[in-house]
Amino acid sequence: MDVRWEEAGWERLTGRTGRRRLPVWDCTVGLVVGDESVLLIDPGSCVREGALVRAEAERLTGRRVTHIAFTHGHFDHVLGGPAFPGARFYGAVGLDRLLATPGGREALRASAVHHGLDEAEAAEATGLLRAPEHLVSGEWTLELGGVQVLLANVGPAHSQHDLTVLVPGEREVVFCGDLVEESGEPQAGSDAVPGQWPAALDRLLALGGDDALYVPGHGAVVGAGFVRAQRDTLADLFGVSRS
Repeated sequence: MDVRWEEAGWERLTGRTGRRRLPVWDCTVGLVVGDESVLLIDPGSCVREGALVRAEAERLTGRRVTHIAFTHGHFDHVLGGPAFPGARFYGAVGLDRLLATPGGREALRASAVHHGLDEAEAAEATGLLRAPEHLVSGEWTLELGGVQVLLANVGPAHSQHDLTVLVPGEREVVFCGDLVEESGEPQAGSDAVPGQWPAALDRLLALGGDDALYVPGHGAVVGAGFVRAQRDTLADLFGVSRS
């Protein structure tokens, strides 16, 4: 592993990918480094945190972040977005409406404050938040130069707008968002679609395969066996037949 990444608090996964577990909510930020462009997955929980992530990513790669992917629309995964002016934003179809409407932004602000984010920071981030302009309904191949990243809309499941990011290489890396959680039990809030969650994980496994590294939205990197076990747990919990 690159010592420089370790010293900055980042975990190098492959030659093209890395990730950082942010404090407080243990949310994972992913990084994919192409020859021409840099993709960041889930930019943090507020503008201050997003600015820190941006500075670290630029220091590690020597270039600015050009693309942002939101795995879903929960506050800890999107409210750092305003810290990346000029980047291209990607998300699942429908996420744009959620993040652009006054009602959706107010719900996001209220959720952030409820979970402990400072009220002023929550108001700042939701006021400046940009909805994704590039919307994925099925799959979208993103060319970063030297690597083609696959954005796949596999939801709804954990939320109404679940997007995963698959990075090929010496070992495929799958950024799962909160479809997979390692540091605690999977969380099904009011916007979850529990009956479709196991099928979303089946899709995730079909895309990534048995040898991929699966990066949860919260917690340590896992393998396919962990994802299958979580899929079975969710199927039993929500009364969904196993495939």
